[in-house]
Amino acid sequence: MNKARRNPAVVAGLLGAWGAVVPQTAHAATLADLGRDVAGNPVATFALGVACGAAATSVVALLARAHARREDAEKDEPREQKPDFEPPYHRGPVIMRGKMIPKESTNSHLLAPDKDTSWLHTDPWRVLRIQAEFVDGFGALAELGPAVSMFGSARTSEDSPYYKAARACAQEVARHGIAVITGGGPGIMEAANRGAAEVGGTSVGLGIELPHEQSLNNWINLGMNFRYFFVRKTMFMKYSRGTVIFPGGFGTLDEAFEGLTLVQTGKSPHIPLVLFGTSYWQGLFDWIRGSMLAEGNISPKDVDLFTLTDDPKEAADIAMSQILNG
Repeated sequence: MNKARRNPAVVAGLLGAWGAVVPQTAHAATLADLGRDVAGNPVATFALGVACGAAATSVVALLARAHARREDAEKDEPREQKPDFEPPYHRGPVIMRGKMIPKESTNSHLLAPDKDTSWLHTDPWRVLRIQAEFVDGFGALAELGPAVSMFGSARTSEDSPYYKAARACAQEVARHGIAVITGGGPGIMEAANRGAAEVGGTSVGLGIELPHEQSLNNWINLGMNFRYFFVRKTMFMKYSRGTVIFPGGFGTLDEAFEGLTLVQTGKSPHIPLVLFGTSYWQGLFDWIRGSMLAEGNISPKDVDLFTLTDDPKEAADIAMSQILNG
């Protein structure tokens, strides 16, 4: 068995202290007497100091060796290596590092000139335009409140009885705090917008992009142009609680039968539909009864989906009936 190594300085200090102290402390009765003897002997005091210093040096040396051994052990242990990645790349909420970082950023790709623009004429891009029109329309009209739509020819002149009737009908509707919606163009549309605006009402015009451009009339205080007919007609049906149809052409017939079809098939809630101008619409009414109903292509109750009148106030009252009666 290996003997423990002794620090020579400690050994010398202890022997010196013993030699200096023992002769005078052999007869000491207590530790207090021993302390007084050592304190009174310079040689003993020096020897005791050397011994304490040597002991402290030995303790420090032991601690240093223990620390060195611990460091050597740590050096021998394998360390986990961290990946040498570049700074992270952020793309929205996604974080990418290393080989996952793209060579081009989203912005640089977006701002690069397009060599091929055929995507402008593809159906997916059209879907996005259609979606945008729906979003814009819903956003513009969502807080409109109750409204009545009025349709009719864009070719009706200002001195026409139908122009004057549409103007008077719209005034009656607007006086009840109900908005008036038209196609936004001239003729009957202008007359209805004019009537609503003249009495301080809400006058809405939903225009359409046509090859022969027609701008929105000047009596509109809320207007919007559409590219697609079906989006525009959706806005009419969604935000109207009643409809008055004045004499007009194919476009007016399209709007009239759109409403009739949606109500008949239950795709739209039942709303009052008024045909203004008995002499103008009587032929169509007779054909519906004499041909469509007679052939069994519609039900008898379908004929009651609309009302004919020549009175602007009656037309307004019927169109507003669902709103006013709850």
